Amino acid sequence: MAGNYVFTSESVTEGHPDKLCDQISDTLVSHYLRQDPLARVIAECAVSTGILFVSVKAVADATVDVPNAAREVILDVGYDSGNFNGKTCAIMTSLSGLPLGERRLDESGMDDEQLRQLVAKENVTVFGYACEHTPPLMPLPIWLAHKLVRRLDACRKETLGYLAPDGKCQVGIEYQDHTPVRIDGITLVTSQREDGTPLEQLRRDLREQVIEPVFAGQSMRPDPKTRIVINPEGPMLEGGPDKHAGLTGRKNGVDTYGGFSRQSEAALSGKDPTRIDRIGAYAARHAAKNIVAAGLAARCEVQLSYSIGLHEPVSVRVESFGTGRLPDDRLAERLVAAFDFRLGGIIRRFDLRRLAQAQDGQLYRRLAVYGHVGRADLELPWESTADVEALAESVPAA
Repeated sequence: MAGNYVFTSESVTEGHPDKLCDQISDTLVSHYLRQDPLARVIAECAVSTGILFVSVKAVADATVDVPNAAREVILDVGYDSGNFNGKTCAIMTSLSGLPLGERRLDESGMDDEQLRQLVAKENVTVFGYACEHTPPLMPLPIWLAHKLVRRLDACRKETLGYLAPDGKCQVGIEYQDHTPVRIDGITLVTSQREDGTPLEQLRRDLREQVIEPVFAGQSMRPDPKTRIVINPEGPMLEGGPDKHAGLTGRKNGVDTYGGFSRQSEAALSGKDPTRIDRIGAYAARHAAKNIVAAGLAARCEVQLSYSIGLHEPVSVRVESFGTGRLPDDRLAERLVAAFDFRLGGIIRRFDLRRLAQAQDGQLYRRLAVYGHVGRADLELPWESTADVEALAESVPAA
């Protein structure tokens, strides 16, 4: 029996040092791809008090002012004063080309045989997950955590000017037999500027302007037994890189399923569309979401395993946790028949070259905060459920 348990997931604001690094990394990738859609780019950042280190390895017909692009992101996030300031922080860069053999190839006009020449450059296993617990078919804890930090970021910019950019949220959900039944706890931690705002006012403001609006009209809301904790250790002045370092790719749980499903150890941000450890995770999410949307399972995890030098995955595996209307191996067979999981096939199917131009070139940066999957605010091809009819054909009645 599954019994009762509480599962917690965390999300962080755009000013968290790790997310700041993710946004800078994806912004740099976007700058290269906007000038050269065939660019090959890997961008990674590390940040600490007063300093940002940026490493970019690229093969591209493009010129990018890396320090200026990084400063624009830092200032836009809100670090415009204090010990970490986008106007004055030191920025160290390491810019170099990718190893020989990294070719710029356009898969859009390739035939099937040519697509086979596009092979994985990494050994990686990626995972995609979907379940029926929320409208975008995401686990409830991470979905609510993202909603709360998004609201926290909005309030900082619009009504609560004394808040600083760094913050995070944890949501705990009580489950009975894998079904969410109530909100067990909510923890919000946010930094503030040194203006002497009393802690009690901070707590009152976050309850009234962050927590209550997020749950207004929701069927599942905090109840009298829900633990709501706000800055339990007291005020956090300034926060951000002045208090804790950041690194690209360190928040994989925040980027995906909040730990509710397995996840790859590889970073998602800072990579161009030819990196299978990034786009393979998107393909796995798309597959899992379409299985659930088609009514083939209530919960589904899809595993794709790739090996260096091979053009297609060595393994496509489905785990439906006993909720599938077909055996898991049959579900995997349907995925292989319906979707092209080859590197070139994923790039072409999701039109990933064009995505770098979308939303005024800001899509990649927007992916870097509030999750790469489950985003109802962005028109992401891996969130589409247009293939449910093909997957659901000839399914026996329940």
